[in-house]
Amino acid sequence: MADKKEVRVYNSMTQQKEALRPAVEGKVGMYVCGVTAYDFSHLGHGRAGVAFDVLYRYLLHLGYEVTYVRNFTDVDDKIIRRSNETGENPLDLSNRFCQEYLTDMADLQCLPPTHQPRVSDHMEQIKDMITQIINNDCAYVVDGDVFFAVDKISNYGCLSGQKLENHRAGERVAVDSRKRNPADFALWKAAKPGEPSWESPWGLGRPGWHIECSAMSAHYLSFKFDIHGGGIDLIFPHHENEIAQSRAACQESCVSYWMHNGHVTNNNEKMSKSLGNFFTIRQITERYHPLALRHFLISAHYRSPLNYSVLQLEGASEAVYYIYQTLQDCEDTLSSFREATPSEGTEPKGKTVRVLPDAEKCIKGLQKDFHDKMADDLNTSHVLTGAFQDALKFINNNMNTLKKKQQKQRQLAIIQSLTEIEKEVKGVLDILGLLPPITYSEILEQLKAKALIRADLTEEQISRLIEERILARKEKDFAKSDQIRADLTVKGIALMDVGTETIWRPCVPVEQEEKLPS
Repeated sequence: MADKKEVRVYNSMTQQKEALRPAVEGKVGMYVCGVTAYDFSHLGHGRAGVAFDVLYRYLLHLGYEVTYVRNFTDVDDKIIRRSNETGENPLDLSNRFCQEYLTDMADLQCLPPTHQPRVSDHMEQIKDMITQIINNDCAYVVDGDVFFAVDKISNYGCLSGQKLENHRAGERVAVDSRKRNPADFALWKAAKPGEPSWESPWGLGRPGWHIECSAMSAHYLSFKFDIHGGGIDLIFPHHENEIAQSRAACQESCVSYWMHNGHVTNNNEKMSKSLGNFFTIRQITERYHPLALRHFLISAHYRSPLNYSVLQLEGASEAVYYIYQTLQDCEDTLSSFREATPSEGTEPKGKTVRVLPDAEKCIKGLQKDFHDKMADDLNTSHVLTGAFQDALKFINNNMNTLKKKQQKQRQLAIIQSLTEIEKEVKGVLDILGLLPPITYSEILEQLKAKALIRADLTEEQISRLIEERILARKEKDFAKSDQIRADLTVKGIALMDVGTETIWRPCVPVEQEEKLPS
């Protein structure tokens, strides 16, 4: 297991980086707020999913036993409104979009959490917690509704830093004159005609928004657990109210680390469904490989705003293609030497085959660089630069060297070096969630297929253009030859002359609209 004491995460409660010290050594309990399932998920949801998946993967890599809980809100005002518009049963509609979200997360290489609870399956836990809060004199009942009394919590606002007198009633509810304090919020809502409802001690109704996460986190992780995560927009009121509810139900309730990811912005404005300036994950992955989208989502530090642009997606796609073309070339080069490579790094005569000194330096540099950056609050924005790029350059340079005539011992040392560096590169990609369970060649073909979609071209059309260009060059019509190449480059298709053959690969278009076609 790596040295866990070196890992530091930013705690939104204390507003500083802190050493990660789980309550139980070797084990981490983590709860992350999931989606309200009433529509396809947008890039903001994708960023939260990927950010905490990277944390999950890294903790597993360090050897922690992680219990990762991510919930679904499947009972909510927005779901009810959407179901009224579509005529669909609210729970059927939310179940459909829960499944769509899981499809998106799988496409983005997010590992399934340990538990994925839904509100509708945890009504008893929610009602029990509300009952406990009422018994502790921190909530009151009015006409079948149950409201939380924020005045009963002395440190209300400890996470957001907001003063009680400045708090709004909540983003999802209008001010209700029956409340003792305008900041009081609903734990339970009395049933209304046509809405889903459940029996309770206070009559038919359904939970308020905030109580679900307090109840489900306590059910799966207890009232004390290590990490609670979500988008930065959840700090207030959702997470603030979670803290209040949980402490009202159990005075010993405590989350050690609150972690929040930044917004995805569009023209520097928060991307959200309510503002109508969002792209769904599905819209993006129809045109870009999910690996390119994941690369884009981790290209900025998880706490920083991430501004959406087509140019950045193109750059991410190019970066992923370069990584896997390098690995494919390495695999192809080594395959012709595999039989000559002695097993377990030794020659038949007993001479040990060691990696080249430059390779050893490269490997150690990559390992240190990766751990230093990941242990510093998951600094993924710099993980795929620096030493990682040096490793890819080493592979490319030494593949060319290997093709030249070498002494046997040096040839074996180069083979061993390439093998070991490829292994390290794959290890980094795996922890970052950028290593799907398919071959390099399959990934490259998928990336090319997405490039064809964006270029609005077929493989056959490109083949014809290549033939036209070859003919133009034979006829010394270099203006036409250059124009064909230039026209394709504008569409994100690069032609490359390799010996007597011309091949194509995706590239960043020379000119690119800063929006996706509708």
